[in-house]
Amino acid sequence: MLSIRNTSPWLLWLALLLGVGALFDSSSLAGQNDSWDDDLKTTSAPGGRTFNATCAGCHGLDGRGSDKGADIAASAKVRRLSDSQVSSIISNGIPGTGMPPFHTLSAQQISLLVGYLRILEGKLDARTPPGDRTRGKEIFFGKGECSTCHMLSGEGGFLGPDLSAYGSSMSAKAIRDEIVRPDRIEGAGYRSAAITTRDGDRMEGVVRNEDNFSLQLQTKDGSFHFFQKTELRSVEPFGHSVMPTDYRQRLSPDELKDLVSYLMNGSLARPGPTSRKSEDPPQ
Repeated sequence: MLSIRNTSPWLLWLALLLGVGALFDSSSLAGQNDSWDDDLKTTSAPGGRTFNATCAGCHGLDGRGSDKGADIAASAKVRRLSDSQVSSIISNGIPGTGMPPFHTLSAQQISLLVGYLRILEGKLDARTPPGDRTRGKEIFFGKGECSTCHMLSGEGGFLGPDLSAYGSSMSAKAIRDEIVRPDRIEGAGYRSAAITTRDGDRMEGVVRNEDNFSLQLQTKDGSFHFFQKTELRSVEPFGHSVMPTDYRQRLSPDELKDLVSYLMNGSLARPGPTSRKSEDPPQ
């Protein structure tokens, strides 16, 4: 293990800032993985639920510190640390201090926590919508076919997660990266499948609940259908997410900007900006 003598200066500085307040409450790590899927589905900013459950005990819900931990949101010196430096601190800890390593956290978990810390810091420059919200709404309910599965502000489909607050605290780049992601893993409660009953009726939808004896399927119209497995001839999982993976080809760069802008503030009463940025969000 590294000694303090071998630790780089910026790590030593942050160690003094944090003092004995660890960034995470290690007693809560046992339930970390159990809550991870829920963290992605929550209506707050991604990473927020995990931060509140594991970090807020020392650093406060707003990251402004407490008697147990330092202010990690308002400090200018913390803000000057790069994302990779903060990620390294979370993952590896700081030897000789109260900040332990958290090797059990995945890269994605750490990335979302760093992103949430940046939100607490008030870095809203990355929150500038890159396109036109009104045109984005037209794409959401039209060409993009997003509303086939997703609901936003009470309008849309039922098969996918409600996106009403999904983009309310995320950067434009993070939202766009998720839209154009080439491969996805179906989460619990969103496994798509086709079922055929013993009478020959066939239905397609999302398996919401399943056990050894029964299955609950939700179809595109929002209806729930409950079956005893003895009533079914077959259950055929699609094996992939129903969300399209061709949005880079389906939508132009400007259309992607507009869609991102709608997701960033589509549920807000105030209108989004109508001007476009000349550059694409960073690749």
